[in-house]
Amino acid sequence: QVQLVETGGGSVQAGGSLRLSCAASGFSVSRNICMGWFRQAPGQEREGIVTIDVNGRTIYTESVKGRFAISKDAAKNSLSLQMNSLSPEDTAMYFCAARDTWGCPAALRSNFHYWGQGTQVTVSS
Repeated sequence: QVQLVETGGGSVQAGGSLRLSCAASGFSVSRNICMGWFRQAPGQEREGIVTIDVNGRTIYTESVKGRFAISKDAAKNSLSLQMNSLSPEDTAMYFCAARDTWGCPAALRSNFHYWGQGTQVTVSS
């Protein structure tokens, strides 16, 4: 029943911005215990970017602090990721994820149970 669908990816020049959206169904984004954004570049493992818990607490990975911002839109039941000052190192497939049990632990792939299909972000120099 739970589904996550990411949109908003594309190609952008270094220094540019993109806003990703994750449309959720089967649960309430605003009431969900833990959600997050991950990314995966070719040949690399999926890494956590940021998590947000039911109280709005966020934890960002160091490489995106000050540049990326996660937010919830209760009316649209969606999760967004605003990405500014993009660099080629940000090029990856970006995934939205949700946890189905209590707590909001570290942004590790094994801690999340529902995943979107991913949306590609490519940043050129």
